[in-house]
Amino acid sequence: MIMKKFLVLLVYFMTLILSFNANGQLFIKDNSYIFNKGSLVYVTNDVELQGDVDVNLVPSNFYLRNEGQLLQGGTVANGSNKGTGHLSVFQDGTSNNYGYNYWCSPVGVGAVAAGNNVFSLNPIIRRPTSVTGFDVPNYITSSYNGFTTNAGLTISAAWIYKYSTSSDYSQWSYVGPTGTVNSGLGFTMKGVTGDDNTPGIGEASFNNPIGAGGINDNQRYDFRGKPNDGIISIPVLAPTLGTQYPNSTLTGNPYPSAINLNYFLLENSGYTVNYTTGIYNFIGGPTQVINGNAYYWEHIKPANTHNLTGYVGGYGYYAPNGVTANSPGTYNNPSWSTYNIDGSVNTTFAGAGVAYKRMFCPIGQGFMVQGYANGNAVMKNIYRAFVKEGSGNNSEFEKNSSTSSSVDGENWDAIANVAGVDYTQFSNAQVPQIKIHTILNNQSTKEITLAFNPNTTDGFDVAMDVISYESNPPTDAYFSIAGNSNPFVITTLAFDINKRVPFTLKAEDTSTFKINVGDIINFSGSENIYLFDVQTGIYHDIKNGFFEINLPVGTYTNRFEVTFINSALSIDNSALMNFSIVQNNTNQLLSISNPKSLDVKSVGLFDITGKLIFKKINLGVKSTYEFSTSGLSDGLYLVKLNDINGKSIGQKIIIEKVK
Repeated sequence: MIMKKFLVLLVYFMTLILSFNANGQLFIKDNSYIFNKGSLVYVTNDVELQGDVDVNLVPSNFYLRNEGQLLQGGTVANGSNKGTGHLSVFQDGTSNNYGYNYWCSPVGVGAVAAGNNVFSLNPIIRRPTSVTGFDVPNYITSSYNGFTTNAGLTISAAWIYKYSTSSDYSQWSYVGPTGTVNSGLGFTMKGVTGDDNTPGIGEASFNNPIGAGGINDNQRYDFRGKPNDGIISIPVLAPTLGTQYPNSTLTGNPYPSAINLNYFLLENSGYTVNYTTGIYNFIGGPTQVINGNAYYWEHIKPANTHNLTGYVGGYGYYAPNGVTANSPGTYNNPSWSTYNIDGSVNTTFAGAGVAYKRMFCPIGQGFMVQGYANGNAVMKNIYRAFVKEGSGNNSEFEKNSSTSSSVDGENWDAIANVAGVDYTQFSNAQVPQIKIHTILNNQSTKEITLAFNPNTTDGFDVAMDVISYESNPPTDAYFSIAGNSNPFVITTLAFDINKRVPFTLKAEDTSTFKINVGDIINFSGSENIYLFDVQTGIYHDIKNGFFEINLPVGTYTNRFEVTFINSALSIDNSALMNFSIVQNNTNQLLSISNPKSLDVKSVGLFDITGKLIFKKINLGVKSTYEFSTSGLSDGLYLVKLNDINGKSIGQKIIIEKVK
């Protein structure tokens, strides 16, 4: 089937045309083009983009604009697309010429033969202003600084690197201007400075506003080449004993459409996934080749140096821990960190990271995966879905904008996808979760996430619990899991209001920790959230304020717990008849009568949030005990008394100033 020159193709027209093609193929003749603006093109099998068959002709072009996407349903290993014509798709970077993005190209070098091809830097161009050819090519510079103007785009080749199957920071492999990256593997590229406010073909100027809050039009890149398709293998290695870092591979979304990232992570970490029901089950076996998590590099904006020791950045963590495989997973923000020359974390920190929603991985997005076993992780067409970028769609590139948390709960709108899933039957709500923030020495905020999913256990669950990617930072806060010595930034377990979750603080030097609940998402299981100090026996309300503590050198694994019930406020009033508790507001005095002459071990006074106001111990046997309440604010309080026999009683009192 031949598409005529200057044909503008709409979705309904494409559907009509393909219905006449028994093989579900798309062929575009040389010197012709298809222009798709914001819509879906679905091809059952292969795409052929014919190249120039005559020196006077130009290759065919297939333009995806305004987040138009191409979905394919083929199952051929290494793809079946062919031709030296060009599919052209945009993606926006986010930083200036000092900051990295992790990329994964949706296209490779054109070739007459079928199959996915390597990617090289040359096909990245400035967005074109006409519909034919490479009318506005990019320029590659060996300088450290890339830049853009209304006349063209210049990319620095100095920062094009790839990283595969290694645990050694020094093993980043230089790609540069002439090197290649295999399909399915990612690469780093720094951004550019300058401005380009010239609309590309099919774009109006309002689609590319200049300045804060708009699309970073100076960071818009046009990827051109043969579209990737089919089954793509991504090499991974099992962890190497004795190394500082796990074996990791930089990969990403290799297609000119979004993918359901949950499918990729779950199926390659030992789960079976029923796409229709969304049910996933862990079986292990030969498909367990990665640990089931994705790691996203975030470079602080604006970056202002090319020196590694001046970098400020960190890794965010994504776990596909939704109730179903068609439900959003959890993203844990990075702590911005500075780095030593060997890539290890320094002792100086900056602020906290930005929240993103990651379930539908957009075109061009790169991320790290960690190997579990030697082999290949596999990317498949069946993961592909037509989802435009945006936090509301759970599909975000490394955009410089925050995502406010809210109570989700509606079902998805209809989503076209290769797996045939009816997303309208599934909730778009993240699992209930609590983000706990710890300020470390007043220098950085470490976020860790406590998520609740009935499909998990209190032990380690692959793809549900996420181990920190940072290399042994000197000051840290993380969750601990019984039988596992690793530091966890995400722990997922079934909710039980009586549960106690171990919370570890680490200090290589005397350190200050300030801890509170930074965010609550879809969680209503308990009104209260406490940090319990096992050593002092005190419950600290971290939902409504900070708990601050200064600790000497040590790793405090068994001292602190996140809890939902303040046991100090739990009382057994069967023995209340043995005492009389009276608050005298005229005299500002709390009086406790002990007519049976019982031995009193302790008396404590708590405010209504569970905060301990005072505690008196070893009171012995007296007929009356009196405690001053002067200086206390008006309000409701709890008196808790413990006798020598272990009986605990309590009574609420009202303290108010008498006028």
